[in-house]
Amino acid sequence: MYAWIWRHLPGPTPVRVLLAVALAAAVVLALFLWVFPWLEPRLPFTDVTVDASSTAPSTGGDRTTAL
Repeated sequence: MYAWIWRHLPGPTPVRVLLAVALAAAVVLALFLWVFPWLEPRLPFTDVTVDASSTAPSTGGDRTTAL
């Protein structure tokens, strides 16, 4: 796929690199502006099955060992 895009970009190599970076930036921008906001409410990440009030508080992973 990337070779197909590279072959169809116009101009010499520096222009192709600039166009490829701009194309990648446009794809990332479209994902963050439209695709991810549309997809976020449809993902099951808000369906929590563990009750936070019944768990013990975390120590933050700090463990000291006595020698």
